Amino acid sequence: MSTEPETTEDTGPDTPDAPESPDTPEQDTAAQDTAAKDTAADESREGAGAGTTGAQTAAGEASSEVSAAEAELAAQRIERERIERRKAEKRGPIESGTKLSGTAADLLAAVRAVESGEKPAAPVFAEPEPAPRRPAPAPVRQPQPTAAAAPSAPVPETVEAVRRVLAEGGAPEALAPQVAAALGEGADGALREDPWQLLRISGVRPEQADGFARALLGAACAPDDERRGRATTVWLLEQAALAGHTALELPALTAALTQRAVPDADAAVQGTLAEGEALVFQDALEEPGAPAPREEDGEEERPVRVLVGLERYALAEESLADSLGHLVNSPPKEAAEPWEAVVAGTSGGAADLARAVAGHGLVLHTGGEAARAEPAALLGAARAAGLRAFAVCHSPDGRRRLAGPPRETGDSLPVGTVAGVLSGAEGPGRDADGALDVDLLIVLDAPQLDVESAAMLVESLPDGARLVLSGDPAVLWSAGPGRVFADLLAARACPQIASRTPDPGPLGELVSGIGVGELNQVDAPGKEIVIVPVRDAGEAVHRTVQLVADSVPRAIGVPPEQTVVITPGHGGAAGTRALNSALKERLNPGPGRFGGFDPGDRIAYSPAPGRTVPGRVVNADADGLHLECAGAPVVVPRERVEQCVRHGWALTAHQAVGGRWPAAVVVLPGDAAQTLSRPWVYTAFGRAERHLSVVHGVEQALPQAVAETSAKPRTTRLQALLRTQVPSAG
Repeated sequence: MSTEPETTEDTGPDTPDAPESPDTPEQDTAAQDTAAKDTAADESREGAGAGTTGAQTAAGEASSEVSAAEAELAAQRIERERIERRKAEKRGPIESGTKLSGTAADLLAAVRAVESGEKPAAPVFAEPEPAPRRPAPAPVRQPQPTAAAAPSAPVPETVEAVRRVLAEGGAPEALAPQVAAALGEGADGALREDPWQLLRISGVRPEQADGFARALLGAACAPDDERRGRATTVWLLEQAALAGHTALELPALTAALTQRAVPDADAAVQGTLAEGEALVFQDALEEPGAPAPREEDGEEERPVRVLVGLERYALAEESLADSLGHLVNSPPKEAAEPWEAVVAGTSGGAADLARAVAGHGLVLHTGGEAARAEPAALLGAARAAGLRAFAVCHSPDGRRRLAGPPRETGDSLPVGTVAGVLSGAEGPGRDADGALDVDLLIVLDAPQLDVESAAMLVESLPDGARLVLSGDPAVLWSAGPGRVFADLLAARACPQIASRTPDPGPLGELVSGIGVGELNQVDAPGKEIVIVPVRDAGEAVHRTVQLVADSVPRAIGVPPEQTVVITPGHGGAAGTRALNSALKERLNPGPGRFGGFDPGDRIAYSPAPGRTVPGRVVNADADGLHLECAGAPVVVPRERVEQCVRHGWALTAHQAVGGRWPAAVVVLPGDAAQTLSRPWVYTAFGRAERHLSVVHGVEQALPQAVAETSAKPRTTRLQALLRTQVPSAG
């Protein structure tokens, strides 16, 4: 690894501001709810998650009246109804607020900070463990094709009534549309009856809801109010979901409630369960090396753990396990001939993958960037053999890389995005039952599948179809709750094909070493890897701008628009906000005529919580901010710009996952030392195709993180659920 800087060698004393925690659930720093740092929750709810909007690309010409983002949100809500057999949760647009002061201003600022990604919900839980649980319910039928209908806005009369209640309790009136959308008809009465329902609004914290309740209830407000206990329990479960957990162990939940000054934590949990706001599970523990179960009174006694989770994630995880079990246990429907042709049409690792898929309904495939050629070869061979095959990726950039240039037949490989297929804007179409019209579905970037997206996707497969989940297990996990790919790999319920195709060159060698916990010195004769040492955050910002604007274009030949900057968090003196401000001033200065944006600005657009698609500003008018994202036009209404659009020269690693750029500048200021982990470094460094510059201010914290800090555990139930579905899982 070259240590010659592309810019200069001056350094200065290291006195950075404390950064906000990184953008991923894995790097969430603790079980202390009081930390107001940027963490994984940034990516799972902000206007800048990790992911993409395929809905705009494949159906750009058909979505002028209703935006693709709205259509996608509506589609996912309808499909979740079918999976959960419950009504969908309504989400309304978040309006810009008016000028406020005092407590109301603080509360509105907190809400906006979370919604825009500037601050997360406080990290609540440290490190629960993976898996377990009981038999899944009966299978749920495949979702029907979804209509591109925009979510309905709250009735103006309801919003006005809620506004009056908020004003009475000293809360910002600008939150009224969100509260009305969350609580539905009669929201004002519900809020007056139970002021702690304010906790259902993103960004509101228990202490703020307590203040609102005191203002409304007066002397009747008490810490032991059962309404407070229930609302706080649900809030804690939501915070856990933002950190990646699909459920929590009961002791962890009661401990967190005690931290929140709930006098009787057990009663609060019981009340929440009695009201149906959460579900409880008792899962058998079957850990390797555990002692054999004891027998008492002739009955076998097995160790168990008690878990509590929100209904939406519990039902999604059960539905996913049921559908995956059906894939594993059901014999494939096609005759052998087409698959013999598929195997014959591939070679090397692709042939190994084809042979596994020929005889199994579910196959896992692992490997780095170069290994994507193997599922691509399988897709092409399956299409050539007359099979209905389709592939989906996490991002439009991943779709572009997999589809490749037009083939000899004049077309590219049929590839979409997960979001596009789920919304109905992309994909192979659906049959009369609502199932995808495929014999083979290949899912790339599988580690990015959260439990709800995975459940909807697998539920969409017809009987007899085959599914390949392919991805790099070393990258960051999904922004949403669950660790689907990691749980499936650990369960060993189906064939696993590990690619032997290494990523080439010095960058491939560096990233491969990081994946196994080694930060190696790599020979980079073509300046593929350059280290730029810095000693403070101000210098880190200066060097980063210099690299993007001058050094990389001059020495490597990569223009600024093809270089991405990646930093651990949004806040701090060298977070995305500070870096984007400096890069805009250098690369596209302007007055920010529309909400801080000018034509030509690079942006990160979040059409839905947890997903980001890069793009650029085209112009703005009365309709809103006009963007170009993944080659498709997008119009963001004026009231949603603050929530959904951020400058995008600099991204977090979770925002960048799924994409690749010719050059990447990874910024590691000294105040980021405690937030680094091996998956974060692996993901950030792996975004570079030709050149990587590391603005290095963390000294020995970088090799230490690579060697010692792995992904933070998530509490999930998928492995245990699979054990009830697939006898060989374990």
